[in-house]
Amino acid sequence: MKSSDLLSQLPVGSRVAIIRLRSLGDCVLCTPAIDLLKRFRPDLEIAVAVEDRFAEVFRGNPAVAEVLPPAATSVRGFAPDLCLNLHGGGRSTRMTLLSKAKFRAGFDIFKPSWAYNAPIPTAQEVLGITRRVHTAEHMASAMFHLGVPVCDVPRAVVPAPATRSPHAPDAPYMVIHPLASAPEKTWPAANFLELARFASRDLGLEPVVIGAAADDLSHFMGVRTVRGESLSRVAQLLRDASLFVGNDSGPAHMAAAFGVPQVVFFGPSDHEIWSPWRTEATVLKGNPIESIPVDHARRAMLSYRVQEVGAGSR
Repeated sequence: MKSSDLLSQLPVGSRVAIIRLRSLGDCVLCTPAIDLLKRFRPDLEIAVAVEDRFAEVFRGNPAVAEVLPPAATSVRGFAPDLCLNLHGGGRSTRMTLLSKAKFRAGFDIFKPSWAYNAPIPTAQEVLGITRRVHTAEHMASAMFHLGVPVCDVPRAVVPAPATRSPHAPDAPYMVIHPLASAPEKTWPAANFLELARFASRDLGLEPVVIGAAADDLSHFMGVRTVRGESLSRVAQLLRDASLFVGNDSGPAHMAAAFGVPQVVFFGPSDHEIWSPWRTEATVLKGNPIESIPVDHARRAMLSYRVQEVGAGSR
């Protein structure tokens, strides 16, 4: 059987386990692919196996019936007809193999190749193109190869409480995320502080700086900060923001899911693959990242003289 015929071979009500263990940005950017699968086959029961710290990306997603712990026993207990590995690496391959699914799908670059009886070629082969593809397109191409008709890849889907965030100012605001997973991806904190002051003084936007519980936000004394909140609470705050400014990191992809305009700083990372998906964004790139001038960011922010935007108006 050709793997491109696979979805048509799944009986009505079949179960699909998708493995996407981490990280935050990757988890967010696989949700367009899940959305496409559910639109094409609304009868499928879809589960996602993911590390607990990123599980909130999928909890509450209408396309996801169940969120599974990242263990082979959990995936096998779900009894999938199809196990789709969107992660790669030894751990996810073992989980796929031990799932006992009739069909085991994964990109053909994943090793060992014999672990998959439904290998998926590159996005370029699936789409018949030669250009580089965004991560969201890459993961969506797996669905296209398995049988979903090729179409535009939608925005990511990130659940958030319907109410306004308790951390949201009453006035229009901008969210700043000044952290990243590595020093070479982190624009200087002093520069972000300058942008926070600029936003308040010249744009009429109150800055709100966000970070994880272990992050040091001491550079932002005098600025509203939110630290250590759950991902769903962060999503709630991002959804109603007028602008997002930050490094190439997971919160940028979360903000893009709500169509929030962005100014994002890139160091050595490939912006063609990791830029904000399906939202208006200015990408400022420098290697090293600290070489990006503050004035370039100010000019980009001025181009987004946005009005107060509510959750339902984007």
